[in-house]
Amino acid sequence: MNAQAIRASFAQADEAAGWPMPDMGILNAGRAPPVAMPGDVFGNLWPLIEDLAVGAGSPVDYVGIGVLAVAASLIGAKRRIQPFNSDWSEPCILWVAPVGDPSANKSPAIDAATSPLRSMELDHAEDHKRQMVDYETRLERAKAERDEWKGLIKTAAKEGGASPQRPEAAELPEPPQRTRLLVQDATPEAMGDILAGNPNGTLHLRDELAAWLMSFERYSPGGREFWLEAYGGRPHVIDRKNMGGKSLTIPFNGVSVLGGIQPEKMADCLLQTADDGLVARFLWAWPDPVPYRRPRAVADRSRLERVYRRLASIQTARDFGGRDIAVVLPLAPQAADIFENWIGENQQRTRDASGLYKGFLGKLRGTALRMALVVEYLAWADGNGPEPSDVTVKSLAAALTFLEDYASPTALRVFGDAALPLADRNAAVLARYIVKQGKQEVNGRDVYKSYGLPTLKTPEAANDAVKVLVEADWLQEAPSRQGGSAGRTKRDFKVNPLVHRG
Repeated sequence: MNAQAIRASFAQADEAAGWPMPDMGILNAGRAPPVAMPGDVFGNLWPLIEDLAVGAGSPVDYVGIGVLAVAASLIGAKRRIQPFNSDWSEPCILWVAPVGDPSANKSPAIDAATSPLRSMELDHAEDHKRQMVDYETRLERAKAERDEWKGLIKTAAKEGGASPQRPEAAELPEPPQRTRLLVQDATPEAMGDILAGNPNGTLHLRDELAAWLMSFERYSPGGREFWLEAYGGRPHVIDRKNMGGKSLTIPFNGVSVLGGIQPEKMADCLLQTADDGLVARFLWAWPDPVPYRRPRAVADRSRLERVYRRLASIQTARDFGGRDIAVVLPLAPQAADIFENWIGENQQRTRDASGLYKGFLGKLRGTALRMALVVEYLAWADGNGPEPSDVTVKSLAAALTFLEDYASPTALRVFGDAALPLADRNAAVLARYIVKQGKQEVNGRDVYKSYGLPTLKTPEAANDAVKVLVEADWLQEAPSRQGGSAGRTKRDFKVNPLVHRG
């Protein structure tokens, strides 16, 4: 250590003299640490997902969780999974939520996971154009047949004869619905129309999940019930008054959901929504931010598109009436035994849990089956083999490992953060700002006027956060006045120098 460094150390020691040791735990506000996402659920695709994350400048978790949602949406109504010889089966629907600050690069990661869908949608748009040409031809023919039929009725009326029945050729055709693989920010009413023409379901992409969760009752009464049902994938009928009482039938009311959310918004959102199990249906991804790494190679996005296209190519079966139905895959016998034992273990964990986490664990056995089905088909779609006839031990084990080692700890991290008192959450936001900016002093008014912290916009919120930091030995009051004149005292606080030493 040179002389200058020694002098600096003494200066810092003098500066910190008399200050108590601050509670550095305030930075995380009791938040559980993140866990690493296991790559087993992605099989040989994991290195590609890592490359895509590097290209997006994001944690791999965000790309990975996005790929799971996309894969589930493409399988959709075409496959179900059945664990035992019973009526219980699960559809292929997943709801996932990347959690992170605005600078965490959630959006680039979501784009990396979903961009192949946009290319595939362009193909469907071209198909829809061709279908519209055929539809318009059939429509004009039906109108001509209808006009002729109306003329025959008029003639029959004049001559006192029997009115002819409307011929089948005069029936006006329904316009073709464009295949929608990706829908953004749709209302329940708009989603109902889309699903009526997309019997495989779709993916609902939300740029900001908090606004969606908070909007149900405010802007769309009944919207919450619609989305709860959209997780189940059951048939759904909507009665529309503006359609003359005509009902809209949705054969598969199934929508996978992918949407990002910020930690500061997440807490209010989770605590203010109804405890009806909606948020318990989500799989969360909340890693720490990663330092930027220069990409050394361009990720092979074409491989991910090939996987998605193969998933989209899966066909349904037909029932005796000629209607499309899902092919139901059983668990392999050994996998069924493992799953039965795991259910018992998870039931015990559920009994011991509380709050939102209890609801999450309660939904987990259904989520485990859905995950196992996605894992099985991701591996198939990335290869050249025949389509699976059951869900193997390997796929189930990968799904259970993901849920136990990643999804469950992350849910605890999410729900634990949401359960903290508002003042503590805001104090953590202010503490992180102080460290990041290297602040030596804090002014109480500047906290809500100048710092630009999204949850600290009012004097009350700022005062409560400052009070917590004073109690945690981060700040000490140091009131002052400008100049030498009398006047209102400025609410200044000195920052404990020890907080900048880690």
